[in-house]
Amino acid sequence: MEKSCLTIRHITKKFPGTVALSDVSFDLRPREILAILGENGAGKSTLMKILSGSYPHGSYSGEILDRNGTPLVFRDNAAAEKAGIGMIYQEKNLMLDLSVAENIFIGHMPKNALGMNDWNRAKVLARDEMAKLAVTNLDVTINVRYLNASMQQLVCIARALVKNPNILILDEPTSCLTERETALLVEILRGLKERGISCFYISHKLDEILNLCDRCVILRDGQMVSEYERDDFNAAKIIEDIVGRRIDTVYERPPKRIGGGVLRVEGAKVAHPYAYGKNIIEDVSFDLRKGEVLGLAGLVGSGRSELLSAIFGAKPLLAGSVYINGKKAVIGQPSDAKKLGIGFLTEDRKTDGYIHSLNIRENMALTILKSLVRTLFIDRKKELSLTGGMFNQLRIKAPGLNTGIMSLSGGNQQKVLIGKWLLTNMEILFLDEPTRGIDVGTKAEIYKMIGELAAQGMAIVVISSELPELLGICDRFLVLSKGRIVKELGRSEADEGRILHYASNLDNAGNDN
Repeated sequence: MEKSCLTIRHITKKFPGTVALSDVSFDLRPREILAILGENGAGKSTLMKILSGSYPHGSYSGEILDRNGTPLVFRDNAAAEKAGIGMIYQEKNLMLDLSVAENIFIGHMPKNALGMNDWNRAKVLARDEMAKLAVTNLDVTINVRYLNASMQQLVCIARALVKNPNILILDEPTSCLTERETALLVEILRGLKERGISCFYISHKLDEILNLCDRCVILRDGQMVSEYERDDFNAAKIIEDIVGRRIDTVYERPPKRIGGGVLRVEGAKVAHPYAYGKNIIEDVSFDLRKGEVLGLAGLVGSGRSELLSAIFGAKPLLAGSVYINGKKAVIGQPSDAKKLGIGFLTEDRKTDGYIHSLNIRENMALTILKSLVRTLFIDRKKELSLTGGMFNQLRIKAPGLNTGIMSLSGGNQQKVLIGKWLLTNMEILFLDEPTRGIDVGTKAEIYKMIGELAAQGMAIVVISSELPELLGICDRFLVLSKGRIVKELGRSEADEGRILHYASNLDNAGNDN
C-alpha cells in the first residue's frame, strides 16, 4: 500500500465563542478524490483553509505531514502553493476589473527576456488553459465582471490548475455550474487523478460524491464522525451521519389549499445585463396564486433571475405590467415591492443579500427598521424580541444575535436572510436558489419551511438549478428558454426529462431567425 500523500493529525481550531475543529485526524492517499462532507458549520471549509495556508501555522493546534512524515508549516497561501497544494474556494475570489488572462496568471505572470510581463504570451496561455476546460470561444481580454457566475467559476478552476498542484482542494466547485459544465469538471478531475493529482472535494450534492469520489470523511460539529470507502457508500447512511439523525423524507408537503390569484405579470420585457441592445426577457406573462409554490425552470441565461429582479424593482422593467391582488402595481424600486408585500431572497447572498459589517440582529432587522423607530431612536427591546424570536425559530447556529454574519456558515447566513423577510408582512416571496451551497440537513429545514409558509397562504416563486428540488417542492412549473415561457406544466405532468426538453428548446431547435 502506497504512503499517504498528506496526513492530518489532531487538528483543532478555535474561534471566539466556538470550536470549529476538534482533534480531527485522517489522511489523503495518492491519486484519490476524497470527499469531505458535513453540514454548514461542521468545519469543512475551516479545515481546507488550514491546509491551504489561509489560516496560518500557529493559529491552530495539531500538525500536517507530507508523504515522508515531515511536518508542513504554512504561513500563508503562497507557502501552501509552493508545497503543491492548490485551492478553489466556495466564494469566487476574482479581481472583477481585471481580465480573464490577468486573473488566471495573477501573481505569476509570464515574463519576457527582459523580465517584463509578457502580455501576449499570457493571453495565449490563458486561452490554452480555458480550452482544457472546453471553453474555446472566450475572449480572455474581457474583464471577469462581465462573465456569468458559471464562467467565473471556470476561471477560478483554470487559475488553480495552471500552477500544476499535486493536491487540489475544491470547495463547492459546481455550485454555480450547469449540468454540462459539472459533467465536464468531473471528467477533468478524473483526468487529473490519472496524472497523479489527489483531491479534497467538498460538495453538498450527494449524487456528485457517489459518482466521483473514492472515499468520504464526514465531519459534524467540528469532529470526524465516520469514514467510508467507495464500495461502502450508502446515501441514506451518509445523510444520517451528516445531520446526526435520520431524514425519512427530504420533501415534506403539508396539506394546503391553493386560492385565487395574488400576482399577475403581463408582457414583461427586461434588458440583457451584458449584451447591449438585447433583451433577456421577451413578452413574459404568468400568474401566481395564494398558497402556491411556483417553480421557474430553465438553463443558465434563460432570464429567470432577471425576471424576478425586474418584478421586484431591482432591475428596470422595459415593458409590461404587474398586478397585485387585481390592482396594477407601480414598482420602481425594491422598497415599492416591499410595501406591496413582496420579499426577495436573492441568488448571491454575498453580493446583495447581507451587509458584511453587521451582525445577525442588525441584518435581520433591516427590513423592519421603520417599524422599530420610536421618535428618533430604534426600540431595541422590540428589535431584540422580534429578531431573537426568529433566531430561535430558524435554529440559527451561532453564539447569539450579536455574532457577525461573516463568521457564520453559508447555511446559517441563508437562514438569517430568510428570517429578515419573514419578519415583514409578506404575501409573496421570491426565492432564487434558496439552497445553493447548503447542507442536506439545512435543505430539509428550508423545504419544510417553504411548505409551511405556502400552507399558511403565502404565494411563493422558486428558482433552482436542481431539478429534483423543484419537482419536490413546487405545485406548478413555468419553463423559460431564450427569454420566453415555452411551457407550463402541472405537478402530475412534470419530470426532469420534460423540463430539460423544453428548457433546451428542442421543439424549436434550428428554427431561430
